[in-house]
Amino acid sequence: MELELRHLKTIRAIAEAGSLTRAATALGLAQPALSTQLKRIERALGGPLFERGRQGVRATALGELVLARARIVLPAVSELQQEAVRFARTWDRQDELTVGGTHGPLLGGLVDRLAGSAPGLRVSTRTSWSEREIAEYVVAGRLDFALIGACGVAPPPGGGTLAWREVAVDPVFVMLADGHPLAARAEVRLADLAGEFWTDVPGDGCFADCFAAACARAGFTPAGVYETDTASCVHLVQVGRAVGLCRATFPTTPGMVTRPLTDSPLTWRHLLGWHPAAQPAQLASSVFTQACAAHATAAARSDSYTAWLTRPRGPAWGHNTGQRVN
Repeated sequence: MELELRHLKTIRAIAEAGSLTRAATALGLAQPALSTQLKRIERALGGPLFERGRQGVRATALGELVLARARIVLPAVSELQQEAVRFARTWDRQDELTVGGTHGPLLGGLVDRLAGSAPGLRVSTRTSWSEREIAEYVVAGRLDFALIGACGVAPPPGGGTLAWREVAVDPVFVMLADGHPLAARAEVRLADLAGEFWTDVPGDGCFADCFAAACARAGFTPAGVYETDTASCVHLVQVGRAVGLCRATFPTTPGMVTRPLTDSPLTWRHLLGWHPAAQPAQLASSVFTQACAAHATAAARSDSYTAWLTRPRGPAWGHNTGQRVN
């Protein structure tokens, strides 16, 4: 049997799991099948790779040698594959662009502006609740650009591999049923919402923790949070089952209003990311400009956001910053 990359991945998985049982679960295999596979790999390499004991498995000297090489080979092959994909996308797909994003009003606006700016350009999209997943797709060359959000000053995902520019910074608003007692206010204090149930879309950033911290500073703990899709969030707000958190650019619908929270305890940064080795600087600049325009259009469509922006305040809000994010 010749050694293959999948064999090295199996060895690495066993070492990281520390037991065949846990490794089998991680690999989606039955333990007997994994044990059989390991024996074939050991025969091909000339000796046992792991010592088995009550506490699990421990790499032998031969196993440590193989693992040391695997830790070099596997990342190198993965990087080669990603570079090849990026190269192919850059040179073979000049008339196509794939943009990934988390759910929100800006992705559709960006796609519309890109398609309108170049009639021959084919724009496709991919969405996910996970900002990290979208960034990973860009790193792997499966997406050209990522349009995501980050809470407050949280760093963007991607491990420093991607280039990021800040499209805009928005306050987080609250969604209320139009018959809610606080709906007539120009701004709502977070403390006045103590005792309410909340609804929000899921994500893998720090927003949930930041929200909990903001509530604690306001002197209460949320009664409960429904994490669900955007349409369900809106429905729960409309029927008075919950109040919702949303970006200031979120469009209002019949039966609900959006209102700013006093002193803006939560903020949301819109970020555009790409791999600098895959996208020409001119293209990245053009897509960024279109993302900024999409944000400006979305902001202008929100009466509550427009009114909020006209009030005196400190640092500029809602404007395209162009800031590069490390």
